[in-house]
Amino acid sequence: MDLIPTPEQVVAAAGNVAHSVLYGGLADLRPMPRTLIDDGELREVYHYRPVKDVEETGDPVLLVTPLAAPALCFDLRRGCSLVEHLVQGGRPTYLVEYGQVSFKNRSLGVEHWVDEVIPEAVRTVSEHAGGRPVHLVGWSLGGIFALLVAADRHDLPLASLTVVGSPVDVRKVPLVAPVRPLLNLTQGRGAVTRIYRALGGVPTPLVNWAFTAASAQKVVTKPLAVLTHLDDTDYLAQLEAVDRFRANMIAYPGRTFGQLYHRFVKGNALAEGRMDVGDRTIDLAAIEVPVLVFAGNTDGIAPLPAVRAVVPLLTGSEQVQFEVVPGGHLGMLTGRAARGTTWTTLDEWVDQWSGRAPATTEAPVRKTAAKKAPAKKAPATKAATRKAPAKKAAAKKASASTIGSNPSRRYGSAGSRSLGRR
Repeated sequence: MDLIPTPEQVVAAAGNVAHSVLYGGLADLRPMPRTLIDDGELREVYHYRPVKDVEETGDPVLLVTPLAAPALCFDLRRGCSLVEHLVQGGRPTYLVEYGQVSFKNRSLGVEHWVDEVIPEAVRTVSEHAGGRPVHLVGWSLGGIFALLVAADRHDLPLASLTVVGSPVDVRKVPLVAPVRPLLNLTQGRGAVTRIYRALGGVPTPLVNWAFTAASAQKVVTKPLAVLTHLDDTDYLAQLEAVDRFRANMIAYPGRTFGQLYHRFVKGNALAEGRMDVGDRTIDLAAIEVPVLVFAGNTDGIAPLPAVRAVVPLLTGSEQVQFEVVPGGHLGMLTGRAARGTTWTTLDEWVDQWSGRAPATTEAPVRKTAAKKAPAKKAPATKAATRKAPAKKAAAKKASASTIGSNPSRRYGSAGSRSLGRR
């Protein structure tokens, strides 16, 4: 609204206030219809039902939620739902989420998600979609899990991998970097360790508080933002949807949180591209499928340098593309600007890497490298012998100045890079 509102703005603001009072809000929070197709311990795999008069075609997309965050991250509200966008575009769309974490799950570690939850979800989705390869899309910690799975499980039918707002180098996260030296002084005997061991994990209220604290500035300025946007129905609806998202956080299992806290936050294990999972070391250089990496330009939880750090680690990938998009940690995925930026780029990426033969389904081949030892990297000429899809071959003809940019997008991607492996 203007400092001195126009008559039209006054009428719009009055209408928004009246609608909120009478109907409890402005946002259309109806979830997209879905069907449970597989489940297990902290594993629920859903298929989103096609919309009327739109036929599902192409390879399936599997959305991977992070721990603690609800699946609302992908289906925030009508009009700002990545799920709705994919389904309306005719893409077979699936999601894996984890249900409610309880004290009985306290002994589950990261390997539960890397060895069982995500691999089982990928196989289920591929079978449900007629044996087609799967495009894996993970947000935040879901992206970290997806990276580890893609590096560890070459037997899975994966077409491509997309990670959205996944910080690999924790040293470059301003919220964490200043306290990391203090965390390491405790040698695993600090207050955080005692709390999660005593409680069997991190309960929902603490998870909610942490996410809110990470965006404290927005919380403090929210009343002023609401007042100055009373005439903007879409803006107010988005605030309502984000509030609902924050109110539905989920607890962390104790052992998983302990591993992430000590290895990922304190040890910054993935900064060098390797992380111990179970009885082996997983090396991100072993990822062979194409990888698309998104970073939000105002993301305080996973800032651009922390996300971009993964790019030089993906030396075995067929192609790596890095994109800078507008928005914070949640906004880059499902904010109002994501409609014409993140989602458009994801559509282009899935189209580019669809239609190829599914990966082999031989017995699982796990990395058995000794602890702390880097996995054996593929020869430098490996990618050159791989037959590239027609669309990729056409893209290579573009000049260096056009790589990673698309003038038709609403948000310029001058900071993006498309790195073909030669």
